Formats: sequence, structure tokens, C-alpha cells
Amino acid sequence: MRRAAMITVSDRTAAGLREDGSGPVGVALLRGAGWECADAVVVPDGADSVEGALRAALAAGAVLVITTGGTGVSPRDQTPEGTDRVIERDLPGIAEELRRRSGAEKPAGLLTRGRAGVTAGALVVNLPGKPAAVASGMPVVLAVAAHVIDQLAGGDH
Repeated sequence: MRRAAMITVSDRTAAGLREDGSGPVGVALLRGAGWECADAVVVPDGADSVEGALRAALAAGAVLVITTGGTGVSPRDQTPEGTDRVIERDLPGIAEELRRRSGAEKPAGLLTRGRAGVTAGALVVNLPGKPAAVASGMPVVLAVAAHVIDQLAGGDH
């Protein structure tokens, strides 16, 4: 079974002021698709905390790492910046499709700055922080994740 990790990025959730609504949605969808996935890790907003959480998940053996939250335009929304420090190659088609779907559901969905890319044999994808956005975006990620990981391991096209 392949290992995945879910990271919720939220100052309020990390401080215990709000329950994590989106991380558990992603974890349930990953497990339902046959991925081994621990409960979501919660970290505060900021590029440094996102980078650290991504590196920890990868070091623990995750080959698929999904973040939720911190992809908007507010000053503390720095998930893409932290992700850029970790990914080696960008996969813009995934991020573009996630934005397209989000924007079709809600115009503000076009404001997400999420990234998708690969590093060290793993796929990393940023999703917005709303549970509905995670529920909508996970099928996109799951549709390509196994293929991407197989390719990174040297699999044939």
C-alpha cells in the first residue's frame, strides 16, 4: 500500500481556535482510494511551516502529499511559497485543473494559488482550505497520482 500524507495549513486550527474541517475530508478520500494515510497534520500558515511539514512527510515515506489551506491571497497564505521550496519539477496542469474546477463552483475559487509538482519520487499538491474544495479536488489528484508515482519510479508511459 502506498503512503500518503495530508497537511492542514491554518493559523486558527493550529492554535486550537477552529476544528480542522478539510484535513479529515482529504484523509477519508485517500483511505477510501486505498492509500495508507495517517490523520492530517496541522501546521500554522507560513512558508517555513509548510516547507517543514512537507519535508517531514516526505522523510516519513509519503509518496503523495496533499496540503489544504494557505493558498489564497491574504498575507499569511504562503503555502505555495513553502511548496516551491520543496518541489523539483512543477506540474501546472494539475493546479490549472484544480483552479478551473474551483472557479466553476465558486468565482473566488480562481484566487487559489496552489501548486502541484514532484520531488524525490513523490507528488505534492496544494488544495484550498475549504472542505468542499478538498472534496472537489481530490478526485483530480487521485486520478493521476498512481501514474505520476509510477513514472517517478521509472515506469513506462
